[in-house]
Amino acid sequence: MKIATRMLPAALLLSCLGSVAPSALAQTEHLIIDNGHTNYSNELSREHKEQWDDTRSLRKKMNTRNEKDFNRLDRAIDTKEACQQSLNLNAYWEPTTLRCLDRQTGRPVQP
Repeated sequence: MKIATRMLPAALLLSCLGSVAPSALAQTEHLIIDNGHTNYSNELSREHKEQWDDTRSLRKKMNTRNEKDFNRLDRAIDTKEACQQSLNLNAYWEPTTLRCLDRQTGRPVQP
């Protein structure tokens, strides 16, 4: 009986290991998602951010150019009105160069 009581824990241990071993050997494949983001989506986000940063200077240059063009045309409209209302009879508006010129000399005139 002493042998049976000593063998009982060993027998239980072996039976438990036998039932656990097949599940431990099974291969499982699963996708780990951390906060709804996969490695693939993180990589896409990183690439998108790099592209956005690379084009930032180009976007800034284009915006600066558009602002300069707008300001130049805005000033030209004001200058045209002043030139046409000028008391100087020799002053005329040149639409190609957007300047107020003197008819006799062709030089720019301040209206």
